[in-house]
Amino acid sequence: MHKGLLKTWKTDKGFGFIKSDTLEHDTFIHISALKHMSRKPKVGDTIYFEVATQPDGKTKAINCRIECVAELKAPYQKHNQQPYRVAKSNFASSFLGKVASIALIAALYFYAINKYNAHSSSQTPVITNVDLATFDEQHLKVIIPNNTQNFTCDGRQYCTEMRSREEAVFFINNCPNTKMDGDRDGNPCERDTRF
Repeated sequence: MHKGLLKTWKTDKGFGFIKSDTLEHDTFIHISALKHMSRKPKVGDTIYFEVATQPDGKTKAINCRIECVAELKAPYQKHNQQPYRVAKSNFASSFLGKVASIALIAALYFYAINKYNAHSSSQTPVITNVDLATFDEQHLKVIIPNNTQNFTCDGRQYCTEMRSREEAVFFINNCPNTKMDGDRDGNPCERDTRF
């Protein structure tokens, strides 16, 4: 930002020149650069300004202000002019907007509470000791032989491919894609008379 003295001013044409100790040449200033000031410039005013180069290579003062002169609140506004009032049409600031906002928040709150309650009530039921005592009676036990280290899943799927009942039990319990327990009761090869 430069500081200079308004050396000349032509009121009828709306321009003048600023003399600054920090610049080699006087700087052109137009009235449009001072429209936001509360009064017109006078010769001898101290002016703060920045310099811009125009397309023709000449320089001019921009972002100007006159020292000790008040600026207008809005650019290009005259003293006696009242600013225009803008009608507020903002829905959120109206009474109905506030009521609608509160109703929306309440609806979201109740929705979240209902979702939480539905989720917590659909969790896995607790198994008691009474349930465990009757479990064995209600469901068939599948006995897996202790000696299964000789058996490995090798792609066999049918009863005709098994060597023993123990091997068939191992395969249906541990190997994928077996076709030895048609009724899915845990008892493989029920129709095979070899076992």
